[in-house]
Amino acid sequence: MDHHHFKGKDIPHIRLTSKTTIEDLVDVFSSTGYNARQLGDAAKLYARMIEEDAVICLTVAGAMTPVGFGGIIKTLIEKGFVDWIIATGANVYHEDHFARGFPVKQGHFEVDDMILYEKEIVRIRDVYIKFIETLAAEDKVVQQMFRDQLVGKPFTTAEFCNIMGMLSAKNAKYPEKSFLVSAYKYDVPVYVSTLKDSSLAMNLGVHRLQNKVYNLDFVREILEQAAIVYNSKKSAIVELGGGVPKNTAQQTGPMLDQILGNNDGGQDYIIQITDARPDTGGLSGATLQEGKSWGKVQDAHSGTVTVYADSTIAFPIIAAYVLATQKPRKPKRIYKDLSKYYSKLQQDYLQNVHKGKAKIKRKH
Repeated sequence: MDHHHFKGKDIPHIRLTSKTTIEDLVDVFSSTGYNARQLGDAAKLYARMIEEDAVICLTVAGAMTPVGFGGIIKTLIEKGFVDWIIATGANVYHEDHFARGFPVKQGHFEVDDMILYEKEIVRIRDVYIKFIETLAAEDKVVQQMFRDQLVGKPFTTAEFCNIMGMLSAKNAKYPEKSFLVSAYKYDVPVYVSTLKDSSLAMNLGVHRLQNKVYNLDFVREILEQAAIVYNSKKSAIVELGGGVPKNTAQQTGPMLDQILGNNDGGQDYIIQITDARPDTGGLSGATLQEGKSWGKVQDAHSGTVTVYADSTIAFPIIAAYVLATQKPRKPKRIYKDLSKYYSKLQQDYLQNVHKGKAKIKRKH
């Protein structure tokens, strides 16, 4: 890869009109420079993932659903443009507010939080959530959901979220306002990267104090995620932010190669939208090129795009572009095949161990 020449595209003198479409806008972005160019390239790479029928994982860090972005995720699931998801617990927990009709309002960030506390208003930047009418009400919903579910047996967070989607589909006031419901209906696994670091796990506490035991099988979960990649001809990630969801999706490569001794090499494609700096050593800002050294991505020179932007700005543009340009795909329904994927990975690993082939090696 050599960029030391004067052969690039001409920079256009941009002209927008009342008839400019999202396709036109993305073409404009990709013909310019800086993060506008990266955003345009990311949208086109997402389209390429879909065209090449890659298995696409969406990772969702931070708190995207309190600002309504669960609706975008829902549409992408239903069009077949997202095959599995890794999210923070907050994104799953707050998404259910919309399905239940619990109030979430626009507020403001220039406030006295002492006053908000007295008025029982919880704030996420400039989004307001009612303490009693929303949070406490949601807590009761989650507690009721899992009073008798998953008790005393190993489970994964994909099973946990599948149950949430199933019960919300049956009992929620507005099930059409939940990406978890769509994930349940389309067999899209939704993993919560750190279940205990969320209100979801906190609500299991009331049952644990009554001696009901919840055994999260986190090792099975890691292997399932690796098995999805192992059983995919092409594998891709669209990352909203960084954090644990990003690492959980990207560690599938090292799990397959470093631990299980395969010669996988990592993801074929990754789009990363982040506002984190790479020079602090944190995973959220780590470049996708750095990930190649770990075997997280196949190629350090192609198939990856990083957009340094707020996900709430960039994600809708990327999503709108693929919705406008790509035909819906048949759902891959990975959730119902997870046991089959796991068994295939297990069988091949044990055969390699028996043959003495389960050794660490690198794809060159």
